[in-house]
Amino acid sequence: MQQGGGGSETEVTWEDQQNINRFGRLNNRFHELEDEIKIAKETNENLEDAGNELILSDEEVVRFQIGEVFAHMPKEEVEERLETMKGKASEELKRLEEERKSVDAQMTELKKILYGKFKDSINLEED
Repeated sequence: MQQGGGGSETEVTWEDQQNINRFGRLNNRFHELEDEIKIAKETNENLEDAGNELILSDEEVVRFQIGEVFAHMPKEEVEERLETMKGKASEELKRLEEERKSVDAQMTELKKILYGKFKDSINLEED
Protein backbone atom coordinates (compact mmCIF):
# COMPACT_ATOMS: atom_id res chain seq x y z
CA MET A 1 0.00 0.00 0.00
CA GLN A 2 1.15 3.48 -0.76
CA GLN A 3 0.75 6.28 1.75
CA GLY A 4 -0.79 9.44 0.37
CA GLY A 5 1.84 11.78 -1.04
CA GLY A 6 4.79 10.45 0.99
CA GLY A 7 5.85 7.79 -1.45
CA SER A 8 6.73 5.35 1.32
CA GLU A 9 5.06 1.98 1.47
CA THR A 10 3.26 0.70 4.53
CA GLU A 11 3.51 -3.05 4.91
CA VAL A 12 0.22 -4.88 5.30
CA THR A 13 0.70 -7.48 8.00
CA TRP A 14 -1.39 -10.59 8.56
CA GLU A 15 -3.05 -8.83 11.50
CA ASP A 16 -3.84 -5.81 9.33
CA GLN A 17 -5.45 -8.07 6.73
CA GLN A 18 -7.50 -9.76 9.46
CA ASN A 19 -8.71 -6.34 10.66
CA ILE A 20 -9.61 -5.32 7.12
CA ASN A 21 -11.51 -8.59 6.58
CA ARG A 22 -13.27 -8.22 9.93
CA PHE A 23 -14.27 -4.66 9.04
CA GLY A 24 -15.72 -5.93 5.75
CA ARG A 25 -17.77 -8.61 7.51
CA LEU A 26 -19.01 -6.11 10.11
CA ASN A 27 -19.92 -3.64 7.36
CA ASN A 28 -21.94 -6.34 5.57
CA ARG A 29 -23.70 -7.26 8.82
CA PHE A 30 -24.40 -3.57 9.50
CA HIS A 31 -26.24 -3.28 6.17
CA GLU A 32 -28.15 -6.52 6.80
CA LEU A 33 -29.21 -5.13 10.18
CA GLU A 34 -30.37 -1.88 8.58
CA ASP A 35 -32.66 -3.91 6.29
CA GLU A 36 -33.87 -6.14 9.15
CA ILE A 37 -34.59 -3.09 11.32
CA LYS A 38 -36.62 -1.49 8.54
CA ILE A 39 -38.73 -4.66 8.23
CA ALA A 40 -39.09 -4.95 12.03
CA LYS A 41 -40.30 -1.34 12.25
CA GLU A 42 -42.86 -1.99 9.52
CA THR A 43 -44.03 -5.11 11.36
CA ASN A 44 -44.42 -3.14 14.58
CA GLU A 45 -46.40 -0.44 12.78
CA ASN A 46 -48.64 -3.02 11.08
CA LEU A 47 -49.35 -4.77 14.38
CA GLU A 48 -50.13 -1.43 16.02
CA ASP A 49 -52.49 -0.56 13.15
CA ALA A 50 -54.18 -3.95 13.43
CA GLY A 51 -54.64 -3.44 17.17
CA ASN A 52 -56.17 -0.02 16.60
CA GLU A 53 -58.54 -1.39 13.96
CA LEU A 54 -59.56 -4.15 16.33
CA ILE A 55 -60.36 -1.60 19.04
CA LEU A 56 -62.63 0.24 16.62
CA SER A 57 -64.40 -2.95 15.57
CA ASP A 58 -67.70 -3.78 17.23
CA GLU A 59 -67.65 -7.37 15.98
CA GLU A 60 -67.41 -10.15 18.58
CA VAL A 61 -65.87 -12.58 16.08
CA VAL A 62 -63.18 -11.34 13.67
CA ARG A 63 -61.12 -12.85 10.89
CA PHE A 64 -57.52 -13.51 11.92
CA GLN A 65 -54.82 -14.65 9.51
CA ILE A 66 -52.89 -17.73 10.59
CA GLY A 67 -50.27 -18.57 8.02
CA GLU A 68 -52.01 -18.29 4.69
CA VAL A 69 -55.56 -18.86 5.88
CA PHE A 70 -58.07 -16.77 7.79
CA ALA A 71 -59.89 -18.12 10.80
CA HIS A 72 -62.87 -16.66 12.59
CA MET A 73 -61.87 -16.08 16.20
CA PRO A 74 -63.31 -14.31 19.22
CA LYS A 75 -62.21 -10.67 19.35
CA GLU A 76 -60.70 -11.13 22.84
CA GLU A 77 -58.48 -13.99 21.67
CA VAL A 78 -57.29 -11.95 18.70
CA GLU A 79 -56.50 -9.03 21.04
CA GLU A 80 -54.40 -11.34 23.22
CA ARG A 81 -52.58 -12.76 20.21
CA LEU A 82 -51.89 -9.28 18.85
CA GLU A 83 -50.47 -8.16 22.22
CA THR A 84 -48.18 -11.18 22.29
CA MET A 85 -47.10 -10.56 18.71
CA LYS A 86 -46.47 -6.86 19.42
CA GLY A 87 -44.34 -7.77 22.44
CA LYS A 88 -42.23 -10.21 20.43
CA ALA A 89 -41.87 -7.77 17.52
CA SER A 90 -40.84 -4.98 19.88
CA GLU A 91 -38.23 -7.19 21.56
CA GLU A 92 -36.86 -8.24 18.16
CA LEU A 93 -36.56 -4.61 17.07
CA LYS A 94 -34.76 -3.76 20.29
CA ARG A 95 -32.35 -6.70 19.83
CA LEU A 96 -31.59 -5.69 16.24
CA GLU A 97 -30.95 -2.07 17.21
CA GLU A 98 -28.60 -3.17 20.01
CA GLU A 99 -26.70 -5.42 17.63
CA ARG A 100 -26.43 -2.58 15.10
CA LYS A 101 -25.04 -0.32 17.83
CA SER A 102 -22.46 -2.97 18.79
CA VAL A 103 -21.43 -3.57 15.16
CA ASP A 104 -21.10 0.19 14.61
CA ALA A 105 -18.88 0.54 17.69
CA GLN A 106 -16.63 -2.31 16.52
CA MET A 107 -16.36 -0.74 13.06
CA THR A 108 -15.43 2.63 14.60
CA GLU A 109 -12.66 0.98 16.62
CA LEU A 110 -11.30 -0.81 13.56
CA LYS A 111 -11.38 2.45 11.58
CA LYS A 112 -9.20 4.08 14.25
CA ILE A 113 -6.68 1.24 14.07
CA LEU A 114 -6.60 1.02 10.28
CA TYR A 115 -6.62 4.76 9.54
CA GLY A 116 -3.98 5.18 12.25
CA LYS A 117 -1.65 2.89 10.34
CA PHE A 118 -2.60 3.46 6.70
CA LYS A 119 -3.87 7.05 6.81
CA ASP A 120 -5.12 8.12 3.34
CA SER A 121 -4.00 4.91 1.61
CA ILE A 122 -7.07 3.03 2.84
CA ASN A 123 -10.70 3.99 2.39
CA LEU A 124 -13.26 2.46 4.75
CA GLU A 125 -15.96 5.04 4.09
CA GLU A 126 -18.88 4.41 1.79
CA ASP A 127 -19.80 6.77 -1.00
